[in-house]
Amino acid sequence: MGWLRNWRRRRVLARHRIDASLWQRVAAGLPFLRGLDAAELRRLQELSLLFLAEKEFVAAGGLELDDAMRLAIAVQACLPILELGLDWYAGWTGIVVYPGDFRVPRAELDEAGVLHEWQEELAGESWEGGPVVLSWDAIGARDGEISVVVHEFAHKLDMANGEADGAPPLHAGMDREAWRAAFGAAYETFCDAVERGRRTWLDPYAAESPGEFFAVLSEAFFETPNATRRRYPEVYEQLRRFYRQDPARRLGA
Repeated sequence: MGWLRNWRRRRVLARHRIDASLWQRVAAGLPFLRGLDAAELRRLQELSLLFLAEKEFVAAGGLELDDAMRLAIAVQACLPILELGLDWYAGWTGIVVYPGDFRVPRAELDEAGVLHEWQEELAGESWEGGPVVLSWDAIGARDGEISVVVHEFAHKLDMANGEADGAPPLHAGMDREAWRAAFGAAYETFCDAVERGRRTWLDPYAAESPGEFFAVLSEAFFETPNATRRRYPEVYEQLRRFYRQDPARRLGA
């Protein structure tokens, strides 16, 4: 049914436009857009328009979502797939937005067979085959940074071939062993630093799992690309090949 999907997308692009003043207002608060050329910005705008047409936004916890908020999320979600395409977000539709951090029930069975239950407070969560859940406060509290949205949508890319394990489906020509070597070595060193109580450049939460490490480094790849390339050159190269973008070159020094 790809022909039907593509026909619908062409129809959306032919019939609808993002208001220019709204785009400028949202883009002005997203510094990661600097360095994108005119063609890239046009493609990002089209992707964002299609994203808004194909995904369903749901406000929760009393939040009132307006067009600027939806567009801000769409633009940030579409940056990672700028050179990949919207089909990387296929198979799910929902985006749930809370006003602030939200609580998720957790349960774990320990080795002794005792079930532990608790409430975990989160700023974002992605469900395999299900929605992305976001805290608007977490998005807006970072002074134009994009971490929460990129983080959760990096998980969605990771889940394109199953669970979020830090190993998304790679493109033809990419070497799975090179990916594992780069991320494995960086993750092991990072976890060791966290366990020793050392101050780390990345959020220590990245040590939770290889999937979280990939998501946090994806944030850094777009948000602070020069530092990412300097500290993790092998990982940066793998991310550059996966996302088919080079933010460090784009943003300059």
